[in-house]
Amino acid sequence: MKLKTEEKLIVPLDVTNLEEARRLLDKLGNVVKFYKIGCTLFTSAGPEAVEEVKKRGFKVFLDLKYFDIPSVVTKAVESLVKFGVDIFTIHTLGGFELMESVVKFLWNEPHKPLVLGVTILTSINEAFLRDVLGTSNVSIDEEVGRLAELARSAGLDGVVASAYEIERIRGICGTDFIVLTPGIRPLGEEKFDQKRVLTPKEAIKRGADYIVVGRPIIKSKNPVDAAKRIIEEIKEGEKSKTNCFSVFRNC
Repeated sequence: MKLKTEEKLIVPLDVTNLEEARRLLDKLGNVVKFYKIGCTLFTSAGPEAVEEVKKRGFKVFLDLKYFDIPSVVTKAVESLVKFGVDIFTIHTLGGFELMESVVKFLWNEPHKPLVLGVTILTSINEAFLRDVLGTSNVSIDEEVGRLAELARSAGLDGVVASAYEIERIRGICGTDFIVLTPGIRPLGEEKFDQKRVLTPKEAIKRGADYIVVGRPIIKSKNPVDAAKRIIEEIKEGEKSKTNCFSVFRNC
């Protein structure tokens, strides 16, 4: 998969209404070509939010993280493909049957979006994970690797994961498996509620296909300049990117 550099940057429209989203699109449209629509904007504006981005010629990552029984999620996916989204997410913790049912439904779609599996949120650290799972015998790296392997076997196009887990994912799933990485922060930026973060350059260098950068851009005094700086970091990461992913590589 060969992506243009600017398409590797996804900016979330993390606003509460369509008017705010339009203002962001007006500001960033000459620089940013890919936008994420999450639960906040979609709950407020619905499919009209997707339509607004698409009619401007941009790509849409619909990040609703579907997590329900297979029949319910498949019906939701049947609706979302009509919106023309480019990427959407389901939860890998929904299990193999859920993921496979979505993949099978998409087989017959002429304009099939990419479906990515959410692994472990970047706002979660190891202590939290162990508390939720009730065990001290698992690491985030291992759990993300296990979920990525499950997603791969179910036929998903890739996963959403922290940049820290990219090497393990590549080792298990190969280089043609998409990794989309949130929790990206340029040097000097606050982490806010993110726990496992890396810079744009480092994430791309490690092998991320897409990175999601929100607050460092949309909360900046000059969002356009902030986006341009991150695209330059992506270019630097591309130059130093290596195909030697890790000792986990199964070959």
